[in-house]
Amino acid sequence: MNQLNSNALPTFSASPDNPQLLHASAPPDLTASAGTFRSPLFSLQQGVNDTHHKIAMTTSPLLDPLPTLKIKVYNSSTLSSLELPADFHGDSEILSLKHVGMGGPLESSLSRDRDGHHPSGHQTLPREPTHSTSATLGNQGGRLTIPNTGVSLLVPPGTIPQGKFYEMYLLINKWEKTTLPSEGSQTVLTPVVSCGPSGMLLCHPVVLTLPHCAQLDTPTLDWTLTLKTQTHQGAWEEVLTVGEENLSSPCYLQLEEANCHVVMEQLGTYSLVGQSCPPQPACKRLQLALFAPRAPCLSLDYSLRIYCTQDTPQAMKEVLELERSLGGVLLEEPKPLLFKDSYHNLRLSIHDIPHSHWRSKLLAKYQEIPFYHIWSGDQQPLLCTFSLERGSLAVSQLTCKICVRQVEGEGQIFQLHTDIQETLAPCSPLPSGGGGLPSSQVGSYAFRLPTSIRQKICASLDAPSARGCDWRLLAHSLGFDRYLNYFATKPSPTAVLLDLWEACHQGDADLVSLATALEDMGKSEVLVVMTTDGDC
Repeated sequence: MNQLNSNALPTFSASPDNPQLLHASAPPDLTASAGTFRSPLFSLQQGVNDTHHKIAMTTSPLLDPLPTLKIKVYNSSTLSSLELPADFHGDSEILSLKHVGMGGPLESSLSRDRDGHHPSGHQTLPREPTHSTSATLGNQGGRLTIPNTGVSLLVPPGTIPQGKFYEMYLLINKWEKTTLPSEGSQTVLTPVVSCGPSGMLLCHPVVLTLPHCAQLDTPTLDWTLTLKTQTHQGAWEEVLTVGEENLSSPCYLQLEEANCHVVMEQLGTYSLVGQSCPPQPACKRLQLALFAPRAPCLSLDYSLRIYCTQDTPQAMKEVLELERSLGGVLLEEPKPLLFKDSYHNLRLSIHDIPHSHWRSKLLAKYQEIPFYHIWSGDQQPLLCTFSLERGSLAVSQLTCKICVRQVEGEGQIFQLHTDIQETLAPCSPLPSGGGGLPSSQVGSYAFRLPTSIRQKICASLDAPSARGCDWRLLAHSLGFDRYLNYFATKPSPTAVLLDLWEACHQGDADLVSLATALEDMGKSEVLVVMTTDGDC
């Protein structure tokens, strides 16, 4: 049996002598018995020589047609999910936000003296380097970015009072240590992110960027999207619902295809949740990743591991980090899958195994992950394992097809043709989403727009114009006009719009798009300044 290192997931398989007897010495095999082993998968019995059965597939263009098969499904009332190990991330290295700033006034506990020390003796918050970042910021502001996650916090100039310096932090909370913000039919769409210090007085709104997995490209929005924040007591409260903003709304939320940007004046813990908006069911984007043990394989046993996770950089980063610790190899690029709010499960099956050299240990026609684990679960990656056995050590070629689809929905197929003795790279590069950006940028280096240009644009557009050629037209040109009253309540509406533009374009923030918007507004005097002082 091919053994992984000691950091591997808890593993179970069926004993050859007694399929109902489970032991922890074999690679993950979650399908030995649907009746006695609590897993997210259905199980059905089948003979090892049963080669002609295929799974009835949808007519979705993502899938190849396969012959139909009537299948009897076991009751799933005893099933539960298999999660990542609780000790994988090192719980002691993260301090929950509810403990932050509760030992006295924030300014006395978090501001630094001239020697850079905390006058109250409070220590820097311990955090995981791969899931958090921090920096000491002053009046010139800066940007915090957690690499390879898409999560960032933009702190504009003037946010922190002149002469003050604060150690600001940004961290992604671990699911097993976080109360879910969703309730009822809601689903969590973003990581749960904390930024702080909480309760800190802000002189200007900041912009928190969160990647989301909601499918938004339909003609009408199928989602009711709600931003929530967590209190110090751990309870979740609604901040705003997109499309229902009013004058008392404390923030503004800008939605993009894969990110949401929250313009806010209160630091804390936030997450975006959503639920279907009748009559159409909403879809969330998933990613499917296929892994295998690293070569050379010295055992007759071989396992293929498929992870199902949210389509966000952070979620895939967790899977890649885990598989690196297991010595896993990513066999194909991760595949996208739209998962519909239809109460149908996710079905996984393996086909076209060369039975002259290989056999499957799966005692079922297929495996299933229950709908509620994906839609209403805690968003940790879900794992499904296909355990195989080759006829002899001389067999090195493996070809097969793995189908993953939502019942009555869309799906994907992995066409596998690999040499299990060929040495491959452990994993592909980490996903995009800010991966090339440093974890913190301080002062003017954090902003694409020079201060001099920013000031002149604000001076030109803040004052209302009878022709409407002011900040309101800029908001319309940039697509930030869903609720203009939020910006109208700010001392400089233009400055907040420019901050939001910086956050939306942190990876590609050339000045051309902004210059084009100003040109369309007829602001030639600002364009002259940008041409002189900028590099557009």
